[in-house]
Amino acid sequence: MELDPKTMRTTKPGLKPVILTLIVPFSFILGFPLLWKSVEIYRSPLPFRGIEAFSSQLDSEPVHFRCQFQAMFLGFNFTASNDVAEAIINKMSLLNPNSSQCGNCGAYEVSVVIDSGSSCMRTENSKAQCPFKCGEEVAFFGGKLSDEDVDELLRGCLGNVDGGGNVYSVVVVNGGDKEAEVRAVVGKYRHAWILGRVLEEEALSRVAEIFAKVFMNGRSEGDSIRAEFMPVGADGRIVLSFSLLNAEPRDWIYDWNFREIDEILLQPVIQSLQPIANITVESQVLYHTQKSPFSYWDEVLGSHISSTKDLPFFVNSNEWHLDTSVAAGGRSKMLQLVVYIPSAKECPLRLELPNGDLSNTNGFISPMWGGVVVWNPQSCKKDLESKDSVKHMISTQDIQKFSGILMGQLRQLLGLKSDNLYVGQSGTYVLQGSEKGFTQWELDVLSRNHVCFNLYSCAATLGSLSRLVQSLPRMIITDEIGKKVMISLEAAKFAQSNASAGIYDASASSSRQARSLAEDSFFHPSIMSISYYSYWHSFIIYTPYFLLVMKPVIFPVLSEWKRYKQENMKFVAWKAKAK
Repeated sequence: MELDPKTMRTTKPGLKPVILTLIVPFSFILGFPLLWKSVEIYRSPLPFRGIEAFSSQLDSEPVHFRCQFQAMFLGFNFTASNDVAEAIINKMSLLNPNSSQCGNCGAYEVSVVIDSGSSCMRTENSKAQCPFKCGEEVAFFGGKLSDEDVDELLRGCLGNVDGGGNVYSVVVVNGGDKEAEVRAVVGKYRHAWILGRVLEEEALSRVAEIFAKVFMNGRSEGDSIRAEFMPVGADGRIVLSFSLLNAEPRDWIYDWNFREIDEILLQPVIQSLQPIANITVESQVLYHTQKSPFSYWDEVLGSHISSTKDLPFFVNSNEWHLDTSVAAGGRSKMLQLVVYIPSAKECPLRLELPNGDLSNTNGFISPMWGGVVVWNPQSCKKDLESKDSVKHMISTQDIQKFSGILMGQLRQLLGLKSDNLYVGQSGTYVLQGSEKGFTQWELDVLSRNHVCFNLYSCAATLGSLSRLVQSLPRMIITDEIGKKVMISLEAAKFAQSNASAGIYDASASSSRQARSLAEDSFFHPSIMSISYYSYWHSFIIYTPYFLLVMKPVIFPVLSEWKRYKQENMKFVAWKAKAK
């Protein structure tokens, strides 16, 4: 039987050529996971649900700060303490309708102690058991001691009564001369006292006003600097840069002993503000620093006057090279506190208020930037007659004078007022100052405001980071970022729990840490230094390369498989014909 080699063959074709051609594509297939692994982006797991839950909680319910208030009435005939407490709470609600806003005491309670001839007054109980001892001491010593002494007296007395906790107390003593003026004083700690002949309704109104307007709001009437404009950096740091500017060194040169300012003003302030911000201080003396606007001479006042409308141009950024600090790098906030010494042709220089009066402090502030104090040397004419400039040292008395003004400006920049009187609806209240620059109840107000701002800022930053990471699947998330996000969330929850417990210092420190870590995570160098792209971008880039490579790999396999099928059909045809 003759065979046609084109249509038949007597042997079965072997699979060896097919297997050999399949080795190459199979090697590509086996190497694909290695390729995928080599281009894989490492992403540390982030708590997306925790971030979303934290943001939703802040949006739906503001941070609640627990505040405890205690009122002590001596010489009154109230019927029941519960009714008195309820009356005070109602008056506080009317005085502070926005108590549900973040920063206020969202959850507060008022306890009332009334002296109506009870046995507590007649027994010799300890102060911790009988709070009327505080009222007795105020009634006895109130007219004999100074306000500072009474303040310290109440501190020791009420510290034993409330166990040293954060309880705001007001002691009201009804007595004295009928014609004498009622004296209401707010101390530098967390208590106040009222002495004089007062009616029961007036006493309740005064107590409620001290609680609601002073202790809760810090006398804020909506015109102070809001918390989001507080000069605290994202990393929780403030750099106080003190500059002494000699406008014209050819007239005179003044220098200062900055160590005196540090001892008198700064160290107590830094310690008291430690929970709110980490403060660093630096100083410098600059020369040839002329101001921008011109002043005019007033014959009546005998001074050069700079009006209020010129204050926006007072700071000459072209000649005042103030931003020379290396400490304010990153996200720290720098506050400029400037003492300006005018030239001889403008000495003395006074600042004019909008109503035409002269400024008592001879200074002004610029929110989020700092403050300026104009200091006029006492020897303007003497130095004007001198040809050679002589270096002078500013005296300790002058340093203390403008240091107090700078402290007032710092208080205003932080959102507090600097006057020592508060005129309310129920009367006038004297406010005691503190050698630290801030009283305890003012620090509580600052802490509450900063806790709120820090927590909302932390939630916004973490929320932005969460959305950014989820929208870019190829973004690198290192373990350091994941760890900072976790610690930030934990610190924020810790700040919330401390705020609910009334522990303001710990809450402020935790909220500052939460905000700082959130900012560090969002602006981490590993995120900012790389351009990210989607999977489609990779597909478009690598497709032409793989097409060129696959052509010599796939086509031989297809060609060999086609040849094998043809040869196999020849073998099948031969077998059929042989049968």
